[in-house]
Amino acid sequence: MTTVIVPVDFSETSLNAARYAAQLLVGHYGVTIVLYHSYAKPADKEEVETELNALKADLMKKFIVKVETLAHEEDDFVEGLERAARHRRADLVIMGIAGKSAIAQVLFGSNTLKMAETKVCPVLIVPEAASFLPIKNVMLTSDFKDTLNATPSVPIKNFLDLFHPKLHIVNVDKDHYISITENYEKEKHDLVKLFSSYHPEFYFMRLYDVDEALELFAADRDIDLIITIQRDHSFIERFFRTNRTKKLSFHSKMPILVIHE
Repeated sequence: MTTVIVPVDFSETSLNAARYAAQLLVGHYGVTIVLYHSYAKPADKEEVETELNALKADLMKKFIVKVETLAHEEDDFVEGLERAARHRRADLVIMGIAGKSAIAQVLFGSNTLKMAETKVCPVLIVPEAASFLPIKNVMLTSDFKDTLNATPSVPIKNFLDLFHPKLHIVNVDKDHYISITENYEKEKHDLVKLFSSYHPEFYFMRLYDVDEALELFAADRDIDLIITIQRDHSFIERFFRTNRTKKLSFHSKMPILVIHE
């Protein structure tokens, strides 16, 4: 990992995400954090650059990280951010998400979820209530369907290799309430092969409320970060496209890393 883009609109939500990014990447000397802001009017350029440079100075004073700034005039925030990520060959985008009010969710929150749906690079969503904790326990959610082809193991491993956490692979399935199927065992075996060097632990939850199951598991296992795989018609797509998924994103205190299939 060499480049991480952090979009900021100078709201407390985005500033919290910037602080989280800086703390996350302390000690990773080959990684550059790029603070990104898009503005609507040319007259805003000077003020935006002043504020970005002040934030850069503050982060570099508090944390041992490399920080750059990038400000563009853009009509569409997500398109501009996606373009910046492509042009900078970003390995990761770290974004805040707001949940204090419906208006906050519609504004910054919707942009975060839209960016998570693009395929330009993984997106780490930082809820506004999240505070940084060392990444010691990571939950990887899986629908246990065609795991060898559908699991983006390389970007997941690249992230895990930065922090060396304990890996917990979790499946929640209301349809297999009585017993674990033979196909489930096969998919589990495939995941073992993919992540054997991380010695993963597996959990199968027979609960109907997916949000509740994941929240309870995360609390019980001291999970510091959730990794989800975005794929068509999958458990993870429903996770981010339904109201209940948005509820988890807005109200969870845990960062959620979205990686595309």
